[in-house]
Amino acid sequence: MTAALLACGINPEKSILFQQSQVSEHTQLSWILTCMVRLPRLQHLHQWKAKTARQRHDGTVGLLTYPVLQAADVLLYRSTHVPVGEDQVQHMELVQDLARGFNKKYGEFFPVPRSILTSMKKVKSLRDPSAKMSKSDPDKLATVRLTDSPEEIVQKFRKAVTDFTSEVTYDPASRGGVSNIVAIHSAVTGLPVEEVVRRSAGIDTARYKLVVADAVIEKLAPIRSEIEKLKIDKGHLQKVLQAGSAKAKELAYPVCQEVKELVGFR
Repeated sequence: MTAALLACGINPEKSILFQQSQVSEHTQLSWILTCMVRLPRLQHLHQWKAKTARQRHDGTVGLLTYPVLQAADVLLYRSTHVPVGEDQVQHMELVQDLARGFNKKYGEFFPVPRSILTSMKKVKSLRDPSAKMSKSDPDKLATVRLTDSPEEIVQKFRKAVTDFTSEVTYDPASRGGVSNIVAIHSAVTGLPVEEVVRRSAGIDTARYKLVVADAVIEKLAPIRSEIEKLKIDKGHLQKVLQAGSAKAKELAYPVCQEVKELVGFR
């Protein structure tokens, strides 16, 4: 993960890159926030309902309260803006509610953070365009990974779900599979969706999937190469994380201490 983030352009001189588990203030604040949220609020979150449905209602408390830990991740650094995917907007609403609730009870302390959405708000599964693309998907053909070989990427796009209409169009409501591939093509090339569709006129969806596969391969090739280089020097990766953890701790500790004082911990 560290190598992938660095390869994608995260600069540890400008950003703080660290392992959450190395900064205990995250779980400390999470516990305090958990004591402020009611059970039905968490049970109504879409991701909880979707995941427990897939697990035959065998969800764990850890899964249920995970959005509160996410809230602690944000509020601990008194963040004002958070880049998220569309599927996390509801969790950000929980973060905002917790910030407001804390401020109402203990005085103005946390900024109420705002979500930042990119034009590609949500990448859908290649095998089920009604679901998001997820690294935990049991169907290995559903998700494109940064470390996938060109052959693997081609195979995944060949097997991507479309429909029986050969024309390339963008209509998420009625053509979810093709529209997802068009959206991915737009994201990796930087072209507007309309331009992608225009340039694809006369190409059937079977050929178009290979065009998009090539575009994805081209986009990910330098990232994949850089990941492999970075993985060779594990010592460098460890140093980056250690330095980041120290910086994060320096920021998190005083905030967590002040929260404890406000809620009455002695």
